[in-house]
Amino acid sequence: MAGFINRVIVVGNLTRDPELRALPSGTAVCSLRIAVNDRMKDKNTGEWTDVANYFNVTVFGAQAERYSQWLTKGRQIAVDGRLRWREWQTQDGQKREAVEIVADNVQFIGPREPGAGSGAIAGGKAAGPVFNDDGLGVPESDFAEDEDIPF
Repeated sequence: MAGFINRVIVVGNLTRDPELRALPSGTAVCSLRIAVNDRMKDKNTGEWTDVANYFNVTVFGAQAERYSQWLTKGRQIAVDGRLRWREWQTQDGQKREAVEIVADNVQFIGPREPGAGSGAIAGGKAAGPVFNDDGLGVPESDFAEDEDIPF
């Protein structure tokens, strides 16, 4: 019998600032919303257009607290996580359901602010914090200047 795989990776832009809250247990939860473009060809005109897909992303724990501090609307990120189906009832009794991405890892892509340049390095310094695989931040002061690199 084969195992199950529930894995998703998306790259897109945040459509709003992160929202940080805490569960009754005290665990931090950060809610993100990301827009991911899908390139499609219009059957009538033959023109290529971008069609936006919107995904809700949830991050838990210490990562949630860090991301809520560093991420802002418009920032391009890569999200690696898994899909989760949720059902709930609204206060007026209506049934709601949604699929969200529960993030295991979020990578910052591009500059700290939209339009501030391209790439993850701006002016020889990191454009934002760099997170190792363990999610720990590395301060900008730990990055070598261009003239410090021996090649």
